[in-house]
Amino acid sequence: MNANELRQVFTEFFVERDHQALPSASLIPHDSSLLFVNSGMVPFKPYFLGEERPDHPRAVTVQKCVRAGGKHNDLDEVGRTKRHLTFFEMMGNFSFGDYFKEQAIPQAWEFFTEVLGLDPERLWVTVHLTDDEAEEIWAEEVGVPRERIQRLDEDNWWRMADTGPNGPCSEIFWDKGPDYGPTGGPANPEADERYVEIWNLVFMQFETDESGESTPLPKPSIDTGAGLERVLSVLQGVDSVFEIDEMQRLLATAEQTTGAQYGADERSDFSLRVLAEHARTMTFLITDGVFPSNEDRGYVLRRIMRRAIRHAYLLGVNDIVTPALVDTVVEVMGPDYPELVASHQTVRGIVEREEKRFRETLRTGSGILDDRLSGLTHGDVLPGEVAFLLHDTYGFPLEVTQEVAAERGVEVDQPGFDAAMAEQRERAKAARKEVGADTDLAVFQELVEQHGVTDFVGRTEITDVAGTVLGVTGDADTGYSVFLDRSPFYAESGGQIGDTGTITTDTGRARVIDTLYALPGLHRHRVELEGELEAGQSARLSIDVERRDAIRRNHTATHLMHWALREVVGDHVQQQGSMVAPDRLRFDFSHYEPLTVEQVASIEDLVNTEVLGNPAARNYETSMAEAEAAGAIAFFGDKYGDMVRVLEAGPSVELCGGTHVGALGDIGAFKIVSEGSIGSNLRRVEAITGLAPIHRLRDEEAVLHEAAELLGVAFDEVVEGLEKRLGEMKELRTEVKGLRQKVALGAAADLAASAVDGRVVARVDGIGRDELRELAVAIRGRDGVTAVVLGGAPEGGGAALVSAVATDTGFAASDLIADAAKTIKGGGGKNAEVAMAGGKDPEALDQALDQVRVALGL
Repeated sequence: MNANELRQVFTEFFVERDHQALPSASLIPHDSSLLFVNSGMVPFKPYFLGEERPDHPRAVTVQKCVRAGGKHNDLDEVGRTKRHLTFFEMMGNFSFGDYFKEQAIPQAWEFFTEVLGLDPERLWVTVHLTDDEAEEIWAEEVGVPRERIQRLDEDNWWRMADTGPNGPCSEIFWDKGPDYGPTGGPANPEADERYVEIWNLVFMQFETDESGESTPLPKPSIDTGAGLERVLSVLQGVDSVFEIDEMQRLLATAEQTTGAQYGADERSDFSLRVLAEHARTMTFLITDGVFPSNEDRGYVLRRIMRRAIRHAYLLGVNDIVTPALVDTVVEVMGPDYPELVASHQTVRGIVEREEKRFRETLRTGSGILDDRLSGLTHGDVLPGEVAFLLHDTYGFPLEVTQEVAAERGVEVDQPGFDAAMAEQRERAKAARKEVGADTDLAVFQELVEQHGVTDFVGRTEITDVAGTVLGVTGDADTGYSVFLDRSPFYAESGGQIGDTGTITTDTGRARVIDTLYALPGLHRHRVELEGELEAGQSARLSIDVERRDAIRRNHTATHLMHWALREVVGDHVQQQGSMVAPDRLRFDFSHYEPLTVEQVASIEDLVNTEVLGNPAARNYETSMAEAEAAGAIAFFGDKYGDMVRVLEAGPSVELCGGTHVGALGDIGAFKIVSEGSIGSNLRRVEAITGLAPIHRLRDEEAVLHEAAELLGVAFDEVVEGLEKRLGEMKELRTEVKGLRQKVALGAAADLAASAVDGRVVARVDGIGRDELRELAVAIRGRDGVTAVVLGGAPEGGGAALVSAVATDTGFAASDLIADAAKTIKGGGGKNAEVAMAGGKDPEALDQALDQVRVALGL
């Protein structure tokens, strides 16, 4: 059985048992505590936590997962062991308060022994020390001999966090046989290689509160996870996940691109395994919208890519290797993951650019490292600070530094490196601002339980809307929040900020300052309260219409701009974030270089042409399947269910639940006002719509009129007038510089006459740093003068010192003013003949010059 067949039979087995088959969720979770989806249950956390209700009480998935970075990090083990992967697929079946152990355990056994045909005599089971129920089901209902059922402690207890749902789990292990270690089952710590875990059945049956007390859940749930790659290794009778069918094809590509042969040498085998494994991770992450960068997910992706590139480098490969690896991933896994095929060329281009850049880094870092190692001999230690400098400043991996150093018999000071890294982390930690969340989850959940979610009516009703107050939370210190049965106020989501307006009852009036989601579907209206609002009261609700109209213009324009960006720049452009406010729109997207002036103009022209055409904008609800069939593009960070909203705005067709204009002409003028980098391979565009571009044009015209008046030219001759004035200023500067040089030469004669034993130390105020330097050089050129040190307080502020010495005098210019520079709280460059130093303390100039006099024996 190959990988494709296993995915299919697993899904079909549970669909036949009334499970809803769901596609794999994106690797980017809707959970701020995680970098990546790292298990099959992550997409279902809101169900297990009671925050959302599932459409179906049973589900089955084959979920793509990544464990690299954060708590669950297998990156450093990849290639070293036979079973660790950064990217893997987790097969799982789930029950959300439906069936429990009595079905989950027999189903797992049936699938393994009857569908896959695994030998039941080679399967072992573990349960928690306290889980008598699970052991009885395994022994009495399934028929597993009790000698192959073992009880473990913490290894068989699953918890999402210190508080929340948790419970015992039961794991199924495969016995690889006596060639892989001693007998004794999974409980034997010496038999880790022999007994391999291939399925974990989690029984969520308790809720633990902050005091540590656990109570039974009213509706226990099931969460299971079977690693596809591990199960395949058992089915295909191979010793390692790197020997299964899909990985073998990737290893073959790694061999072809590097020229290395798998099995010839353990060191090169390690590198080939890294290349094959990391190929899947980088391909899937980029496909799901992660770009290599220096922050968060992008940093982890970059580290994975660089690790792969480094191993190609260690194999002596000078050619680019990652695009070919991506090609094979798409060829092998594209049939089951069509998004890989759709993003193939985009992913290929990104990995190629990243590899080219990092290979430059490797070359640069190697040169610097060679220089630092040149003075060391066998047995010496390279300081950790040097290794950290290479890592932090040049992106040169510590592992490469260690490899190169080891080849020369030099050890790298790992504790020194770790200390430097720890210092950097502490600095970063101190700089971060923690933002707390003001939530009362229990109150919110109770509101939903009693009244259901908020009925959002704001697409058709916006002023004088009738509603009922369901509850008011908060106080004068923390601020009040109002909850309604129906609301015209849009809650912040999808980049669009929340509505503002008023809520009025017979006893009070609330000014809504923001609207957001307390829970999915539950609108929370943050308010400034006058009088009192009480649960059960009828209320009149009105949004700020002018503000909403401005937001609608900007939101629809965001979609048009997204379309135009892809038209002008390329299909690799993917949204990475957005903000839609009344005064502007902001759009973050993936791209590897700045937009040119011509590209910005083309994007503006495309959008404004569509606006002038004034076609109707259609915003409607449909099924996800129909939306995908219509070619709708999903926006980054949004969460979609079976039913979605689609916006058709001219040529743009995208999923969006926000509020929009009725026709594109309502957007008005469109103008991009800024474009810049917000990180590696990330760009940000800000734009304005409506009357804002007209106001901006008027402001700019006013500035130009004022400039024309100051220049004494006509409005349309400002550039020519400015060029003329700049030319005149340049001529005047040249003239002034010549005059200053003459003055300096005159002063040089006077100061040279004051030399003592050919040495001049003097204070000269009122001239600039450059003139002070020219004066010192002029004095040094006088007969009999061997050393000159001048100090002054330039007009721009601060203090300056200049030292100029003749050759063959035994003096070094920089040495003469080194201590004096510290006295004026500054420093300068190192030069034997002419040196300058700047400082912050002009009051200490006289003291500094006295130090120089002492140094010169004056």
